[in-house]
Amino acid sequence: MNPAERRDIELDCARLINVYATLNDQARWEDLVALFTADGLMTRPTAPQDPIVGREALLAAFRARPPRTTQHICSNIVVTAETEDTASASSVILLYVDPDKPPLVGTFHDRFVRTDGVWQFSERRGGLSFQPLP
Repeated sequence: MNPAERRDIELDCARLINVYATLNDQARWEDLVALFTADGLMTRPTAPQDPIVGREALLAAFRARPPRTTQHICSNIVVTAETEDTASASSVILLYVDPDKPPLVGTFHDRFVRTDGVWQFSERRGGLSFQPLP
C-alpha cells in the first residue's frame, strides 16, 4: 500500500473510534452495533474478562444498561494499517458518568477489517487504567 492509502486507512479507523463514542453517548445502540462485524467481539473496560460476541449479543448488552447520561472522550488514537483490509489501533478513553465522581480512565485495543469498502470493528477490547474510587 502506498502512503496515501495508509493515511486513508488510519483516518477511517480513527473516525470509527470517534463515531463509536458518539453513538454510545447518544444511546443509538443499533447504529453502534452496526459498526461491528457480524461476529465482532467487545469487552468493556469495566469487564475485560467478559467478552461479548456477535451483533445480537452486543445489542442485548447495550440495551440492558440502565438509562444514563455519559460523555466519552477519546484520545491518543494510534492506528496501524496492517494490510489494505486490516488494521489495529490503541486509544485512551475517559468516561464521565456521575458528575460527583472522577471519570473512568481506560484503554481500547481494536482490530478492524474492511469488507466491501466498509471498515468495521472485528474486536474492541477495553480495560481500565485506574480502578475507580469506592
